Amino acid sequence: MWILFAVCSALGLGLQDVMKKSSVRDNNVPVVLWFNTLFSCLLMSPVIISLVSGGQIGLGESVTGHLLIVLKAVIVLSSWILGYFAIKHLPLTIQGPINASRPVIVLVGALVIFGEKLNAMQWAGIILGFMSLYFISRLGAKEGFSFRNSRWLWMAIGATALGAVSGLYDKYLMQFYKPLEVQAWYSFYQVVIMTLVVALMRRSGVSTVPFRWRWTIIGISLFLTGADLAYFYALSLPGSMISIISMIRRGSVIVSFCYGALILREKHVKAKLIDLALLLLSLMLLVIGSGMR
Repeated sequence: MWILFAVCSALGLGLQDVMKKSSVRDNNVPVVLWFNTLFSCLLMSPVIISLVSGGQIGLGESVTGHLLIVLKAVIVLSSWILGYFAIKHLPLTIQGPINASRPVIVLVGALVIFGEKLNAMQWAGIILGFMSLYFISRLGAKEGFSFRNSRWLWMAIGATALGAVSGLYDKYLMQFYKPLEVQAWYSFYQVVIMTLVVALMRRSGVSTVPFRWRWTIIGISLFLTGADLAYFYALSLPGSMISIISMIRRGSVIVSFCYGALILREKHVKAKLIDLALLLLSLMLLVIGSGMR
């Protein structure tokens, strides 16, 4: 059952990327992100209202629990800020595969942080995953996005790395707290943090790009909230594995890739399709390898 929820989460993430690409085009990224966090918070507000009206704060009724969720909000927002700028300036057929390599980084993180031992299939998946990143960087260079001269590529990789950290942290949180409470409170803390960020940026005059309202901004929040609900519920089910759930969620790249290739008519699609196939093979090997453990 948890695999089905992971697939639903992947579909939601893919549609969210489509909404995000349209929303940030020629737009003020921090303000778009602020609206995203605001709408997500409003969608989850019934959970907080229910808790507070009952004289509770949730998360084990402890301040420590809330501090842990604030940390999660900081990690996720850092990933999103980098990711929003990357998706604004990079083609979806480049940004999508980079983001989809997150399970490779999660597995490397599990190896380094938790001392997990990997089998031959998992190592093969990791190697193919990094080969995919290398090839997509070469293809990006043909379009003017190379590691030497494009900060957007580095932002995409930074967003992916922080997303992997968030994924590892989520599995830890799910051992102690209810999925709905985690999502509701971290949505609340995100909008608080982004409100402060946008206010400081406006006061300092750092951001001069004008904001343009687009209805796809609401779509980001709707699909993201649905994807997160399915994701957290999948993590909370007995027997769920963060490595496999993370890999399935990266299947969202198929949705965004198709949109970039068919609707936006991005360049070098055939070559990128080969790279995408290599990445999907990498993820398949990681799933098979994880099942052999």
